[in-house]
Amino acid sequence: MHRVFGYRGVVLFPWLARVYDRDVPNKKEHKALEESMNYNQVGKEVKGRAHTYYQVLIDSRDCPYIRAQTEAVTFLGNQDNGRTLYAVPGLDYIAHEDVMPYSTLTKRPIRHDLFDKFLAYDENKDPSFYGRDTLTAWQQRNHPWLELSDVHKETTEGIRVTVIPFYMGCRESQNTSVYWWRYCIRLENLGDLTVQLRERHWRIFSLSGTLETVRGRGVVGQEPVLSRQQPAFQYSSHVSLQAPSGHMWGTFRMEREDGFTFDCRIPPFSLESKQDDSTLPNANV
Repeated sequence: MHRVFGYRGVVLFPWLARVYDRDVPNKKEHKALEESMNYNQVGKEVKGRAHTYYQVLIDSRDCPYIRAQTEAVTFLGNQDNGRTLYAVPGLDYIAHEDVMPYSTLTKRPIRHDLFDKFLAYDENKDPSFYGRDTLTAWQQRNHPWLELSDVHKETTEGIRVTVIPFYMGCRESQNTSVYWWRYCIRLENLGDLTVQLRERHWRIFSLSGTLETVRGRGVVGQEPVLSRQQPAFQYSSHVSLQAPSGHMWGTFRMEREDGFTFDCRIPPFSLESKQDDSTLPNANV
């Protein structure tokens, strides 16, 4: 079970990620970061620490109750120069500390369309479930688009923001290459006072030399409330650049129940393409 969101799931395989936590540096380093914040501050100056994450299938019965978007891995297909967008619903990434052991005696512990395609049951094995060849082949074939490599964290006024970027692929449009990324953001209220997200402010820098500013109300059409009863919210969005790499950073305008407003920092993160020209993503399972 997920420690924060409470859904049931099954682990498919692990990832070893580099976690850049901006809450870890000493006060002197942190002050220097605040004073020199610009598009070059992408988190690399913070020492990355290896940490285990897991790829999991989410029980479809729990999806309506999860206080987050029903997570889906998205990537571009290999038809029409990457014009096809594939989505694998109910597929999430969980940090080791967010996993709560859960066991059941049933032969199908969760409901997900891919469960029987990826996993098989053998009562003589411990654990009783093991990965089919289909799972191994799918993982190897789509590794560049599934890979979780960098995780960025930062806390402002008791609100911790975690960002995980994923490369999706490249599209060819009118002799121009357009590179796409998905980024997953989790907000968690570590304090006692209820806080609501009101606005977002993004800065997007492309290696081509462009710097874009994006402002808007809420996120994904919502202004989520983070309280002691429901302290976390998670969502995913997408961004495209006409360059193989870039940076993103920004702030969320938050409003506490006592009326105090503040800008919660979104830790800067890099957008890096991983495409090998000899291979394109394949969603077949």
